[in-house]
Amino acid sequence: MSVLTESGPPEVAEPPPDPADVGAVFDRYARELLRYATQRVGEQAAEDVVAQTFLVAYEQRQRFDPARGDLLPWLYGICTNLLRRQRRTEVRNLRLLAAASSRAEHVEAPDTRGSERVDAQRSVARVARALAGLPRRQRDVLLLFAVAELEYAEIATALGIPLGSVQSALHRARTKIKSALTDGGPR
Repeated sequence: MSVLTESGPPEVAEPPPDPADVGAVFDRYARELLRYATQRVGEQAAEDVVAQTFLVAYEQRQRFDPARGDLLPWLYGICTNLLRRQRRTEVRNLRLLAAASSRAEHVEAPDTRGSERVDAQRSVARVARALAGLPRRQRDVLLLFAVAELEYAEIATALGIPLGSVQSALHRARTKIKSALTDGGPR
C-alpha cells in the first residue's frame, strides 16, 4: 500500500543578492546578523553594529570573493570584527550578569519553582563567567557556532582562520563551558 501526499514543486534556493545591492543584502541577512549581535552586546548596541556591518560591507564590496564562500559568512566576519570593538562592553556585561546571578542565589526559595530559578541563575552566572574568561577567538568561534548557527567552514571564512583552528577553538571553548557548568567555575 502506498500513500500519496500532495507536495508542491521542490523549493529552489534563492540566489544570493549582489553585494553591491545594499537593500537586497540587508533584506536577506539583517535579521540573522541582528539576532547574533543582540546575543553578544544587547539590542541597542546590536542595531548599531548591524548597521555598521552593512556600511562596511558596501564600502568593501569589491573585497568579497564568492569563490571563498557565501556572502553570509563574510558578513558575519565583518560583524564579528565590529563586535570585537564592543568586547570590553560585552565582557563587562557578562561579569555584571554573573555578579547579579550570584547575588540572586543568596535569596531563599520557599518552593521548588523558586529553587529551580535559583539553580538556573547559578548556571547563567557560571556560563557568563566562563564566556567572559574565554580568549577572544574561542568566544567568537563558540558564539558564531551556537548563536549564529554557522558551520565550521563558514566560521573559518567569517574569522579568516584555518578550519583546524575553528575546530580546536570550539573544542576548547566547549570544554571550558562544560567545566564551568559541572565544576561550578571556569578553568
